[in-house]
Amino acid sequence: MPSNHLELYVGMVGAVAGIGVVTVGFLAGTWGVFYAILTFLEIGSPAMLSAGITAIILLTVGYLEYRQVDTIERFADAQTVSRDAAPELYETATRIAAQLDVPVPRIAIAERDVPEALAVGFRPDAVHLVLSRGTLEALEGTDELEAVLAHELAHVKNRDAMIMTAVSLPVVLAEGLGTRVSKVENPGWGAIVVVPLAFLSTVVWVIGRTIVARLSRVRERAADRAAAEATGSPAALASALQRLDRNIAETPNQDLRAVAGVSSLSILSLEPDEPEKVMLGPDGETEPSYWWLRKRLHRIERRLFDTHPPTRDRIEALSAEARRREQTKK
Repeated sequence: MPSNHLELYVGMVGAVAGIGVVTVGFLAGTWGVFYAILTFLEIGSPAMLSAGITAIILLTVGYLEYRQVDTIERFADAQTVSRDAAPELYETATRIAAQLDVPVPRIAIAERDVPEALAVGFRPDAVHLVLSRGTLEALEGTDELEAVLAHELAHVKNRDAMIMTAVSLPVVLAEGLGTRVSKVENPGWGAIVVVPLAFLSTVVWVIGRTIVARLSRVRERAADRAAAEATGSPAALASALQRLDRNIAETPNQDLRAVAGVSSLSILSLEPDEPEKVMLGPDGETEPSYWWLRKRLHRIERRLFDTHPPTRDRIEALSAEARRREQTKK
């Protein structure tokens, strides 16, 4: 795992640089659309007016997107539990928090069978650790629970929530802008604004989300490494991931769709590996049209936008680190 330090660092730097380029391109493209229109209409000071219009539009979209986003706790459908109600869980969390030098989080339990585990909150001193009943029942032994908590609190120590929110800003703005311009019906002459902005938003959204997903995968690996170092047991985290991944694979697609809002934050992706196949026809024997194409597009989408590395790769990396530690002891 130490040999991966440079790879993780390079991946983070590359992703941040890439999202910076996308942000500049998005701002420049939006400004360029209005500059071209104002210049064509021979309106005075097109550069300044375009900059003002761009700023107003993006600030407005950002504000509207912020207002309509529910809290993660609501997405997770979790309820905060007191220390008296879950003493062993708080004791374990307190021990891991001390090892990682972060404040002890408040713990919230989601009464769902889907294995969820995520840390919610921008500031380390105001973090909620959300665990589903499915996660608590799937894990075996204190070691696996410690490993999962250490992974989530490593995200807190690394301030991943704040970092990922910051780098996701152009993606959020592009999606918000694209959604709103797509709702314009019969734009008429307004098409000279709507069409370029819709195209620009789509391009920025795809590229930006791809880069953000890559950065997220890098930070998941970093959290795995930090958790293994904090607990001293890479094998425990590998075992926990394997157990949770098995439960996720056995979870019906409709249940996974219900937790799609927290998938990117959970310890493992909660996205189904394959799209749900609903057979058609009176007897349910007809395959949906172009099913082979839909399956392939789904796999491409997962490859581009998946926020977690393949669980198999994470388990192999942790197992290799466990073997290395065993050899070092000898």
